[in-house]
Amino acid sequence: MAERGVDVTYETARRWALKFGQICAHKLGRKRPRPDDRWHQDDKFVSINGNRKYLWRAVDSGGEVLGILVQSRRNKQAALKLMRKLLKAQG
Repeated sequence: MAERGVDVTYETARRWALKFGQICAHKLGRKRPRPDDRWHQDDKFVSINGNRKYLWRAVDSGGEVLGILVQSRRNKQAALKLMRKLLKAQG
């Protein structure tokens, strides 16, 4: 906007975000593809800030990541809880 010579204050940007932000977010959410019916769960070790962590990912058959869980140790019950939560949200 400044390149075109238009002065915009922070208040103007805030008002614009309040007025149009929800509409934009709703339209973006609508364009996201629906997850496929077939899912699987990936698990692997990753290094975050030099610490070894366990990563669980729920992925549909199209490769869309549905959920992520990072833990300091492998906990199968927590991973199953993640899957239940995702299934509940979809159904």
